[in-house]
Amino acid sequence: RMAARRALKAVLVDLSGTLHVEDSAVPGAQEALKRQATSFCSLQYIMLRSAPVTIRFVTNTTKECKRDLLERLRKLGFDITENEIFTSLTAARNLLEQKQVRPLLLVDDKALPDFTGIATDDPNAVVVGLAPEHFHYEMMNKAFQLILDGAPLIAIHKARYFKKKDGLALGPGPFVTGLEYATDTKAMVVGKPEKTFFLEALRGTDCAPEETVMIGDDCRDDVGGAQNAGMRGILVRTGKYRPADEGKINPAPYLTCENFPEAVEHILEHLL
Repeated sequence: RMAARRALKAVLVDLSGTLHVEDSAVPGAQEALKRQATSFCSLQYIMLRSAPVTIRFVTNTTKECKRDLLERLRKLGFDITENEIFTSLTAARNLLEQKQVRPLLLVDDKALPDFTGIATDDPNAVVVGLAPEHFHYEMMNKAFQLILDGAPLIAIHKARYFKKKDGLALGPGPFVTGLEYATDTKAMVVGKPEKTFFLEALRGTDCAPEETVMIGDDCRDDVGGAQNAGMRGILVRTGKYRPADEGKINPAPYLTCENFPEAVEHILEHLL
């Protein structure tokens, strides 16, 4: 089935759990990215448009704005430019501007800069990201009442959990689901695994989903979402990966690798 696909033209890479966990890089990830860049026709970022493969970093993280995320990655030694990163926060902002609504923003305060200029007075929409400081009864009840009054519920993503240094931690998904249950409504999801998110990440690259591979640690959101969008998905056994995750989606991942460097190795040897 995969052999009939077009030649590879784009690589989408998840960040948290795939390249890094909080402030620690996945071992070998920086070198693999540089090696990938070297192998892709001595790809330097100034030459990205003339290179045969486009790289985009796609993330559901809502813990920080894109500027802070980029700074974190650069401190870890990753040579990444801001325009190579596509976040679910960006997708959420685009949707808010399109719908012209005033959101109650249940996001981490560090993510707020990505919503600069969006009116939030007298809110008529609810936006939920990962916001531990805001997930208390009073704030959730305020969101509940707004939704009952007709405000749309917008989930930046619905991840069940994510990886921290001290183990797995609850993602925003359970809180979104709680609001859905209480209000008898369904959230509009903008981040992974939504097909529109992956297609938006490719916007302007002149690359089709069939010419794209996605590398990530979340079997459902990264791999399943990408494959539902027509891409190949490579699952890595780092970050939030749990044994037997491969069996949680149908079709199964195109490939499962130990880590990002091994995924890059496969791409260089078999997909180019």
